Amino acid sequence: MSVETPKRKSHVGRWISVGVVGVVVLALLAAIGWYFLRIAPSVDQVEAIETAFPEESLRPTENPESADAVNVLLLGSDSRAQDGSLLTGLGDRADTILVAHIPPDRGTVQIMSIMRDSWVEIPGHGMSKVNAALSLGGVPLMVQTVESIIDQRVDHVAIIDFDGFENLTTELGGVTLRNDIAFSYYGYDYPAGEITVEGEEALIYVRARYPFSDGDYQRVYNQRAFLRGAFDQLMTRENLTNPNRMADLFASISPYIATSDTFSLPFVLGLAPSIAQLDSSDIRTFTMPTLGTGMEGSQSVVYVNWEGVEEIRAAFDEESMTDFEPAPEK
Repeated sequence: MSVETPKRKSHVGRWISVGVVGVVVLALLAAIGWYFLRIAPSVDQVEAIETAFPEESLRPTENPESADAVNVLLLGSDSRAQDGSLLTGLGDRADTILVAHIPPDRGTVQIMSIMRDSWVEIPGHGMSKVNAALSLGGVPLMVQTVESIIDQRVDHVAIIDFDGFENLTTELGGVTLRNDIAFSYYGYDYPAGEITVEGEEALIYVRARYPFSDGDYQRVYNQRAFLRGAFDQLMTRENLTNPNRMADLFASISPYIATSDTFSLPFVLGLAPSIAQLDSSDIRTFTMPTLGTGMEGSQSVVYVNWEGVEEIRAAFDEESMTDFEPAPEK
């Protein structure tokens, strides 16, 4: 099968492919732990994922070398189902698959994006796009599939509705970023240079791929600037030292989040001191390494660079990933 190499080939690139909101929400969930008593009513609005994990016999064993590390699977949904649940029909709408790895020393957060068209083994179902795991077996099969890729256990699961993303960027007063290439999409113009995006305009910016000849790969590159701007605006001293401000930010997105029961108050409170001390340079983001695109039957797929994945598995196995540096994207 021939493989079509994109203009910007992603090895273990520095920037996520989709769903930068996952990074921001992770930081927000940890930061607001300081102020739980003020936001308790908002926490009640977070939907519970009743069954998030596969049977224990189907999961990797604990690695003693990384026992204190934390792996969070973040899934992004295109839109909420009419019944109001984030979980209904998720397999048809999930647009984002991210693994956030927080090493034992808590000195960094490593965020790996898995492109939704990645051609991988779905346990019990053969080769398919990774996103098919959700339609074939729901969140538990997606967890099992991701665990088989990284050879590590997933400790927590969170799902974010993109409506929450729009609300968050509006609550932040927009996100200022430096746009690499000018383009127009869905009635919005994004000139090259410094721009500020908010609400639907921001959502369209981070999801746009059709205006570019290399599709998802250019979208990866565009999100680099957005991630920096969003994280820096969220984690300001003004926000972190203002309980009312953090409560308002969390309240704006809490109705658009679903989490496993492991994503508990003790977990959030335990992360809060470490996450609150990080800045954007401590958030190391990269795409699961790929070899480019091709066709499997009538499907356009992204081929995985499994040699690069082995490098990531080795890094996840280490006591700390703080010194781990993904290969440059270009």
